[in-house]
Amino acid sequence: MGHVARALRLTRWGMVWEQAARAFWPLATVLALVFAALSLGVVAQVPGPVLPWLAGAVLLGLIWTAIRGGMRFRRVRMADAVDRLDRTLPGRPLAALSDRAAIGGEGALWQAHLAQMQARAALARAVRPDAGLARRDPFALRLAGLVGLAMALIFGGAAQMGQGIEALAATVSRPMATDAVPSGPSWEGWAEPPAYTRRPTIYLNALAEGQALELPKGSEVTFRLYGEGTAVTQDIGPATGEDPQAPGFRAEQSGAIEVAGRRFDVTVLADNAPVIQAGAAPVRRADGRMVQDFSAQDDHGVVTGQAVIALDLASVDRRFGLAIDPEPRPAVELALPLPRGDRREVQGQLTEDLSRHPWANLPVSVSLRAMDGIEQVGEAQPMRTVLPGRRFFNPLAAALIEMRRDLLWSRDNAGRSAEILRAVTWQPQGFVEQPLYLELRGAVTILEGDRLTDKARDDLAEALWQAAVQLEDGGLSDALERMRQAQEKLSEAIRNGASPDEIQRLMDELKAATDAYTEMLAQQGQQQDPSERFTQNQQGQQITGDQIQQMMDEIQRLMNEGRMAEAQELLEQFNRMMENLQVRQGQGQGQEGSSGNQSMNRLADTLREQQQLSDEAFRDMQEQFGQGQMGQPSPNAQGLADRQQQLREQLGQQQGLLPGQGSPGGDQARRQLDEAGRAMEDAEQALREGDTGGALQRQADAIQSMREGMRALGDMLAQQQGQQGQQGQQGQQQGQEGQQPGAGDRAGEGQSFGQRPALDPLGRQRDGNGHVIAGGDPLAEGVDPAQRARDLLDEIRRRSGQTERPQDERDYLGRLLDRF
Repeated sequence: MGHVARALRLTRWGMVWEQAARAFWPLATVLALVFAALSLGVVAQVPGPVLPWLAGAVLLGLIWTAIRGGMRFRRVRMADAVDRLDRTLPGRPLAALSDRAAIGGEGALWQAHLAQMQARAALARAVRPDAGLARRDPFALRLAGLVGLAMALIFGGAAQMGQGIEALAATVSRPMATDAVPSGPSWEGWAEPPAYTRRPTIYLNALAEGQALELPKGSEVTFRLYGEGTAVTQDIGPATGEDPQAPGFRAEQSGAIEVAGRRFDVTVLADNAPVIQAGAAPVRRADGRMVQDFSAQDDHGVVTGQAVIALDLASVDRRFGLAIDPEPRPAVELALPLPRGDRREVQGQLTEDLSRHPWANLPVSVSLRAMDGIEQVGEAQPMRTVLPGRRFFNPLAAALIEMRRDLLWSRDNAGRSAEILRAVTWQPQGFVEQPLYLELRGAVTILEGDRLTDKARDDLAEALWQAAVQLEDGGLSDALERMRQAQEKLSEAIRNGASPDEIQRLMDELKAATDAYTEMLAQQGQQQDPSERFTQNQQGQQITGDQIQQMMDEIQRLMNEGRMAEAQELLEQFNRMMENLQVRQGQGQGQEGSSGNQSMNRLADTLREQQQLSDEAFRDMQEQFGQGQMGQPSPNAQGLADRQQQLREQLGQQQGLLPGQGSPGGDQARRQLDEAGRAMEDAEQALREGDTGGALQRQADAIQSMREGMRALGDMLAQQQGQQGQQGQQGQQQGQEGQQPGAGDRAGEGQSFGQRPALDPLGRQRDGNGHVIAGGDPLAEGVDPAQRARDLLDEIRRRSGQTERPQDERDYLGRLLDRF
């Protein structure tokens, strides 16, 4: 019967295990403990004299338990298995089936008996083995061995086992009677480069024989000598210590070091002075800030940088208020923003608002300096330029700014400035408002009084500046200042953990100030923000009133959820965006055109981010090639692939917002953007597989497809705007026919001065009404479509250089600079 045979086999193997467990459990326990001692490093910690005796005792224990187990082990026969299995069945059917009837073996009664026994035998099940180790091991020594084995498998290692085996081998190889003498190196040495080099300390004992040693100048070389008769000889520099057992030297020149028969050829690397270069001449932003590009490099890293701006008196047009000698004024010293981390090669940009400085719009010399860790200074060739500053086009505002400059130039100009102010305020009706008139008359009184003190001069200069800004910008400057103050108070409340009621009150105040500012902008119609009137080649931020409200709602939501850090960051971005805001009112087709421009702006941002991602992937491939790891996923591959996925999803969202659905141009733009999305997906997959070359090719295809799609969209928008402007242009021409020639000429002159063709985010020219001028490449380069991004980056650089800010905030700003 197959079922009974299987039960017999399992029962027999169980009985074999019982015999082996009873006989050899002491041997298994000793082996487990020996393995644990080796794996956990216990053997390596045993003192040398004790180890041979301990090893001998363990060996004897293994031999004794093995012999004892062999003597106790008994072979299990099949009859024994049958007997054990039969005892578990009622009536012992297995024994009954093996019986033979002496009389009547063929009778019905005997056959019925055998059938009954067969039925009972069919119920046979294998007997579970029981070695009875608990009775034979009352002290649970086998469990101690199992615990040691488990600890060795979890916490042990091959290194500890190797040390233990080496210790045992050394014990066997040497005579047991020999006294163990501890041995070790007779000396140790270290070469520590200066801290500013950021190089690691070198352990001289780890250097291979004959390996050259290159050290930066000023490195400290120290030794620790053990035992007698060991000495150090060198010719690399002066000694720094007097202890004969711990000599030290400073590496000043190339030479050699000899110690205990070893020679180190030392090459001292000279520390060169840093090199710094200025980029193009400083440029002026729309808000009057100066932007100066620079690059610096040093063999060990630039520590500090500085820009020194001095007046170029020889180049000043010495007329009017500048004819007299200026009062002494120190040069302007600005700290250059340096990145965190590696500073051996630095590309940076200095941004500073010097529009209120007395030298604004005057010739100056700009000198850049860089200093390394040992205070070596590198200087760039002084650059002569005009210090960027804000320009004023309102005649009265320009006159006030000129008087302010003359007073700051020299207080001897007080009498001349008083005469000019008297002329300006003569018959003020319709020319100077009453409040400003009273302020200017008060300034005349101050100027015609006693000689101005430093404080009186500075206070008067500030009052003239505020009056000029008020004249130039109208009420916008006040509204912008109120909005900025409300934002600063709200940010301060968030940082200080103010109560929810106080934060809500300040939020309502900010909303009211923002509404007032946008309302004043809306009243100006199609006019540009006053801060941009003198920089037509820089685009303004275009945003609708609904989008402003959505951003305010998002700030409110973040604060309600307790995400104060994110709310504060978004609040600062909102404030900087509002400074360059240009609100466009319009209904119907005007809103469609605004939507199209916003779509073009978003696509331009995505295209720029894709180009930056492609550049980073190319640099990553270069690093792989230099390290000989081509074809393998780099550590940065996952991050690049994730960014590629985000760009692809961002492009998909923008496709759903494109205008012109159903038109030929709009459909062509969508087809091209679909191709770009597929190329981005292929590039993402290639990056995850480590195929950087393939990813670069697909990224190039995505960039090309995006450009084609944006060209198609730009042509469609230009055509629509051209059709919309035809009727308006016809009406304008009819109105101009009735104008007098002189008036028309003057109007044309005014337009050419204040409304020169501007550029949209894609580099296309716009006329005075904001319409795209047909012709030209819609992706023409030459302008930066990321005005707001530049402003944000400038602000981050400025704040990261302010030492009075909390260290946590500066670390966060540093991480932003490292990333972007």
